[in-house]
Amino acid sequence: MRAELLEIFRETFSALLPGSALPELKVEFFAFANVNNTIRLRNGRLLVRLSDLLEGAPDAILRAIAHILLAKMYRKPIDRGQAARYRKYVGSHEIVRKAHLIRQMRGRKQLRSARGHVYDLDAIFERLNLRFFHGLMARPVMSWSQSKTRRILGHYDPAHNAIIISRIFDHPAVPRYVLEYIVYHEMLHLKFPVKLRGSRRCVHSKEFQAEERLFPQLGEANVFLSRL
Repeated sequence: MRAELLEIFRETFSALLPGSALPELKVEFFAFANVNNTIRLRNGRLLVRLSDLLEGAPDAILRAIAHILLAKMYRKPIDRGQAARYRKYVGSHEIVRKAHLIRQMRGRKQLRSARGHVYDLDAIFERLNLRFFHGLMARPVMSWSQSKTRRILGHYDPAHNAIIISRIFDHPAVPRYVLEYIVYHEMLHLKFPVKLRGSRRCVHSKEFQAEERLFPQLGEANVFLSRL
């Protein structure tokens, strides 16, 4: 398999950069905690690591990965068909299931307490659960983030069944309704999991967006967040 994989990358390189000399090439499968693939050029040597979840993938998928990685490395246009082929494969039920298990086994997420200096995320969740979900939603692990990040305000991690909220919201100057909106948004991710439509992942479906608009202070929360 290793020799076949090297040949796929050599052929893809020649197609993308005809007439160019291929650097020394090393391609290996690696035990990432997700479906990750990396490519680096170090000291004139091209190093490629593919997720071991992709061992046994069809040649067409491996060729798509080779095309995407090499195109990114050498700043060439990525063929839409190759990109769609890869997205469809990694978004398939089987690969998503395997990736979920791998993240549980290999992932190292450090979760913090739900109780902050100002707000208690467990209490926020239960209040929203009664208000919008008839109290029927099972509470995941609730955690404040390690740092006061402004880049990711909140996210739901299905591998660890956890909702993590940026610590920036655990402050007296943050209105309760803003934090409630952030938590409510992540709760909707539990209710409406990501779906694959064609070759694209649908994160915020029409149903998701419709229920998000039911939050009474959505406008005010977004105004606050835009200033943040």
